[in-house]
Amino acid sequence: MDLFAQLTDDRCRFLAQGQTDDGVYRLRTFLDGDDFCDDWGFGEDNCGRETHLKKKSEIVRDGSIITCAEKQYPIEDVVGRYTVTVGEKKYDTICLFCVNPSDSKIVTEQYIDKDGRTVLWRRFNRNDWGFGRYGKLWTQLCPENERLTVNGDIYVHWYDSILDYIL
Repeated sequence: MDLFAQLTDDRCRFLAQGQTDDGVYRLRTFLDGDDFCDDWGFGEDNCGRETHLKKKSEIVRDGSIITCAEKQYPIEDVVGRYTVTVGEKKYDTICLFCVNPSDSKIVTEQYIDKDGRTVLWRRFNRNDWGFGRYGKLWTQLCPENERLTVNGDIYVHWYDSILDYIL
């Protein structure tokens, strides 16, 4: 998968996403409207994410308990500073916690180093996410996985992504 982005003095936004399906390269752009923006857009009129991150206190984390300000999604905030260990390497990071822009059934943690690089990205699904497709709650599908409680709702860890340059 390829992502194409625009970086300004204070924001970064995705402009296009491309991938090869059945031997055909398909490119979706911000000009495709809601279909693209639902998956890759962020902010009002897809203005993008802020690049100068700082704690806004819109999201508060106390262990596995997360409390978000009552506002329209997406909502993201720096929730703390963490050391991430991958193999024998240690990374000093901040954790950017995000409640998905398209719905509140997905939350993510993005651990970012001092150079602005993502070291670790983690996805959590609300317990009822995809129930129609899977026929079970995530606490049943992944009973041993880590859990977060976000504004009273249970979210279950699904997967992590570690970028190539970290390995």
